[in-house]
Amino acid sequence: MKKTYLYWLLSAIILGACNPYAHITKMKSMKEDLQYKFPVKYAELSNDLEIAYVDQGEGEDVLLFIHGLGSYIPSWQHEIDILSKKYRCIAIDLPGFGKSDKPNHSGMMSYYATVVKEFVDHLQLSNYTLVGHSMGGQISMTYSLMYPEHAKAMVLIAPAGIEGFTDGQKGWFEDVMTPRLVRLTNTDAIETNLAYNFYDFPADARFMVEDRIAMRTASDFPNYCLAVSRSVKGMLTEPVIDKLGGISLPTLMIFGEQDNLIPNRYLNPGTTKEVALFGASMIPNCKMVLIDKAGHFVGYEKATEVAAEITSFIQVTSKKQTL
Repeated sequence: MKKTYLYWLLSAIILGACNPYAHITKMKSMKEDLQYKFPVKYAELSNDLEIAYVDQGEGEDVLLFIHGLGSYIPSWQHEIDILSKKYRCIAIDLPGFGKSDKPNHSGMMSYYATVVKEFVDHLQLSNYTLVGHSMGGQISMTYSLMYPEHAKAMVLIAPAGIEGFTDGQKGWFEDVMTPRLVRLTNTDAIETNLAYNFYDFPADARFMVEDRIAMRTASDFPNYCLAVSRSVKGMLTEPVIDKLGGISLPTLMIFGEQDNLIPNRYLNPGTTKEVALFGASMIPNCKMVLIDKAGHFVGYEKATEVAAEITSFIQVTSKKQTL
């Protein structure tokens, strides 16, 4: 039987409904093809490392945003939209992620901290507050321990590093989180994994799913996969849980109360609130805030509330430092 135009049209509609991501254009390069809301600049650091960053807003106070594992600058766009009206907001792509170079690096938290320090020196930043999400929170804590006199304060948003793991649990993570696993993650798993970061997955966050799917064909994607895998090992190899008492910076810790990632639901009992209270109690000068109906990406999901907490924290911190 001759297949009519109507047949092909209905087939296209059905296939499109079955694959909502059929429209996605494959990437040739993450560095070149990822699209960001804000203009992207580049900092040339040592070893020919080029770090992508955005720089929005003005003001005496600087907020330096450090993203989490597998993430990138756009995860901060809601916070930057709000906070850049009062502060200079700078967000970076860590080496191996987003539009930054993807060298074959160790993934250690101390490595990322030295890169952040070099970036800070390159831009000659002063009076800045570190704002780290998830792995970016652990990097921020590592930074504060390595360079205690540099940053003004620190905001930890659903930070990694305040949850303990046994040697057996660490070995399990390293066995599971291989570059091959990251590389072969299918579309359904990508969508599920990202949705799991939210209490109620917002429609305007779907670009994260689309970007993650599209980047699988990029020439620099294998090194992204390597960075993800090694960063997991880096978080486990260089924990900060036993060093929290040595953090001297004024600190604000924010968690979504329905965080599905912290504590790890497969390995550790307890609630997010219990982990957050423990972490905040171990840092000498720390305020802890729980936000209801919010998940691991609390800064994206509840941007207005988180921005208000950061603004209040910066104001109080600045006032104390001028007394």
